[in-house]
Amino acid sequence: MSSALDKAQALCRTRNSRLTPVRKRVLELIWQSHKPLGAYQILSQLAADGFNSAPPTVYRALDFLLEHGLLHRIASLNAFIGCNNPNHNHHGYFLICRSCGSAQEIEAGNLSTYLRKNASAAGFVIESETVELSGLCPLCLEQQGHSQSDK
Repeated sequence: MSSALDKAQALCRTRNSRLTPVRKRVLELIWQSHKPLGAYQILSQLAADGFNSAPPTVYRALDFLLEHGLLHRIASLNAFIGCNNPNHNHHGYFLICRSCGSAQEIEAGNLSTYLRKNASAAGFVIESETVELSGLCPLCLEQQGHSQSDK
């Protein structure tokens, strides 16, 4: 975790920004969770950690972290997940387990190319690109007695 935080701080410095204690703790909480977290879950944890934070503080921290590519917003869950590679300008493609709520970011460069090509052919300019796929993760499939080949 400390290596990832060092990289996040270095990224902020290169952009003449600062990873304040609240921003840093929000980032830590999201990275430690391994599941998407909502703003009020983060607020509750900050309070438990002794931070005197209000909802606007959390939302400002989330906006900052999103702007710097350190987080992604999972719209269908109204929650946030850490970015696997904040130095890489990429789109958000997520596998979201409908049973346990876990989310995994995946790379899908060919999908982006396909979407942009078809949007352009329709005269449409894509301004942001996020794809959220809902299903069952391997652990939940196993617990339900299914294999991936069953689906």
